[in-house]
Amino acid sequence: MRLFIRKLFYSAIFNSCLFAILFIGIQNSSNKSKVNLLFEETIELPISFIVGTSFIAGSIIGSFLVLDMNNE
Repeated sequence: MRLFIRKLFYSAIFNSCLFAILFIGIQNSSNKSKVNLLFEETIELPISFIVGTSFIAGSIIGSFLVLDMNNE
């Protein structure tokens, strides 16, 4: 259980750092686009923010998939 908490803690720190770097990196982004959701559209966001946020969300979801191969 302790190893699981440590992995989640490292994942949270890593993804928070990626998110901070993402905000620093999109300061001068001029290409903007809207995201089409099921019923609504979002405001115009920089494309780099959309791609970066998708990557970070995938990293967070992937960190919850714990495969324990040592028990076999």
